[in-house]
Amino acid sequence: MVIVEAKNENITGGLGQCIAEMFASSIFNDQEGEHLPKIYGAVTTGNTWRFLEYQDKTAFIDRVEYHISNVNKIVGILTEMAT
Repeated sequence: MVIVEAKNENITGGLGQCIAEMFASSIFNDQEGEHLPKIYGAVTTGNTWRFLEYQDKTAFIDRVEYHISNVNKIVGILTEMAT
């Protein structure tokens, strides 16, 4: 899992950085003989969250921005990523 802090409250600006880190993680793990079928990511301002998934050299970005007031949903997504 990769979590990126969005700078200047700019979630969109953090998406590219997060995808780059997930891609780099995929390369590293493949070179270490530990292929991961999925790598999860999140970009957050602390108040707003966006979630990503990297699979088969393709990044998927959840269209929904989750606000911290929906903390149960955020924790649920993070928990699902970790299992």
